[in-house]
Amino acid sequence: MPATHAVSAKLPAVSGSSGRLIVERPPSEDHGGAWPGRIFENLELPYEDAMLAFGATAQERASQPTGLADAAANGSLAAEKRILGRTEAQLRDARRQVRAQRQLEDAAWQAARVAHRAAAQADQVRPKAARLAKAARTAQWRARRDQRRATLEARQPDDAAWRQARLELRQRWSALPVISAWIAILVIVDNCTRQCLGLPLFVAGPQVTAEMIVEALRTLLPPELQFLITDRGTHFTANAFQTLVLSEAFIHVLIARHRPQSNGIAERFVRTLKEWLADKAWLDDPALAVLLQQFLVEYGDRPHQGLAMPGLSPNEFAQRIWLM
Repeated sequence: MPATHAVSAKLPAVSGSSGRLIVERPPSEDHGGAWPGRIFENLELPYEDAMLAFGATAQERASQPTGLADAAANGSLAAEKRILGRTEAQLRDARRQVRAQRQLEDAAWQAARVAHRAAAQADQVRPKAARLAKAARTAQWRARRDQRRATLEARQPDDAAWRQARLELRQRWSALPVISAWIAILVIVDNCTRQCLGLPLFVAGPQVTAEMIVEALRTLLPPELQFLITDRGTHFTANAFQTLVLSEAFIHVLIARHRPQSNGIAERFVRTLKEWLADKAWLDDPALAVLLQQFLVEYGDRPHQGLAMPGLSPNEFAQRIWLM
């Protein structure tokens, strides 16, 4: 989330786990292939078995290699920046090679000019019998001079193409969103009751560490937790997080890569939060924290159509579960 926001500005989408900006991610299309989340289509399968099968299948798919082009196609700003950086480096290296070749050509031309001038001065003191050799050298020099002029003319389209490529690259850089400060928000949602267990803020933004995430989760996660679903951000695959998994004795389920639908409840909560914040304004993290507390109250008390008992709010549904 941006550190500051005006009411008229559009909130950009940001990955809460990795801090990577997502620029207008297009809706992913299902081409009919199998993906881990379809295990839940079998309504007769117990929830615990479905979760274990989902985690195993997602882990198997995660072992498949992926590249920068795939990440850029899914809207990762960080991947797009890496691609632009590599393109810029390739363009710079190619230009350096061209300049090095041109320096050799220019040096050879200058040496030929010096030799031609020296030969012309020597011809002035030579007898008339050497005129035939002088005429041959003059013809040879004129041919080389014409070749030099043709070489210089051929450089102009290459220089124009290089300047155009550099201009297009700069335009692509300038088209990327530029936000100087970010605030990371950790979203923790109960898949059963739809209650939000907390929205801790991290002013470190994209530099938030796994240790910060673990510290917040130790405070907010319920002791009866059995499964914890996350994406594959570096914070959730770090050693510090694995230590938390072992100490709290819950099962960590990683969703399939590029399949946010696998964690659809959390993703829908993020969308609701962004829609609620879209017409709000804040100047710093304390102001944003106040807004998030207000949102938690409103979200927990309003009816939720996705619950097993439609029309109940997450808080009401949680109370009925405890009474059963």
